[in-house]
Amino acid sequence: MTAAPRRYRSPQQDSARWDDFPVRAGDIVISSPAKSGTTWVQMICALLIFQTPDLPKPLSALSPWLDQTFTPREKVYAQLAEQEHRRFIKTHVPLDGLPLDPRVNYLVVARHPLDRALSLYHQAAGTRAEWLRAFQDYPDAPSSGEREWLLKWCQRDPADGWEQDVAAAELHHPLDAWERRAQPNIRLLHYDDLCTDLAGHMAALAEWLGITVDEAVWPELVRAATFDEMKARAKWLAPDTEILTDPVEFFREGRSGAGREFLTEDDLEAYRKRVAPLAPRPFLDWLHRGLPADGGGAGALG
Repeated sequence: MTAAPRRYRSPQQDSARWDDFPVRAGDIVISSPAKSGTTWVQMICALLIFQTPDLPKPLSALSPWLDQTFTPREKVYAQLAEQEHRRFIKTHVPLDGLPLDPRVNYLVVARHPLDRALSLYHQAAGTRAEWLRAFQDYPDAPSSGEREWLLKWCQRDPADGWEQDVAAAELHHPLDAWERRAQPNIRLLHYDDLCTDLAGHMAALAEWLGITVDEAVWPELVRAATFDEMKARAKWLAPDTEILTDPVEFFREGRSGAGREFLTEDDLEAYRKRVAPLAPRPFLDWLHRGLPADGGGAGALG
């Protein structure tokens, strides 16, 4: 008997909004912790589906965040029901919080936790204050520097709640997917791998999704998925533009390794000691280095 989905609830999202959602065969669900590459993979899916960089609507309208609580559930359901193209839907809920369906493709995107943490730092700094207060995750813009912010991911504070623990906030989401990676409708992607071989991983993803791409437009599609091209179209591609002080800054740098540049070797050793007992070594090696999930080549990520 399949276990009931775990409920994830916060001021921003409620995973229970998935419980009654009528999925279609071939739906694509893009699941990742925030700032792990969600928008990037949404764009890749959009390019594969529409086979043109000239998307018919803003990316967030084509690929809505279903469990976000600021938009009424009925409105999101209706928006998705009207779509005639292959649907690709955003969520920040781990797979154990979704009613998994074998007819649906699930893409889980992971990123080095320290890089994700740094990206969250800059997103909080670029979010309008009234929205930060509504989210409650960040009661105000960061007042400390990057290193002090990142140390929260390296050194556990006794006052940390469950949702701030590395095991929950960073490792649980990708680890849950890692443990399901043998299932044919679940695929793991790593931010670092997209950085190093975007074209290769786009091609592998198209094959996994059963999408044939016209070779004549392929170079244009890959170019449209690059960081510089997406940043140039930030107002059309950035999510939640109404809450950002500048949508362009949502696409700040788009590189890997920056989170470690602010930390000393002692800080990093403290981080490694903190996460080592929380997950299997092969998973941690993959998460922190971007190695293929099953030991295969660039096209074999789960």
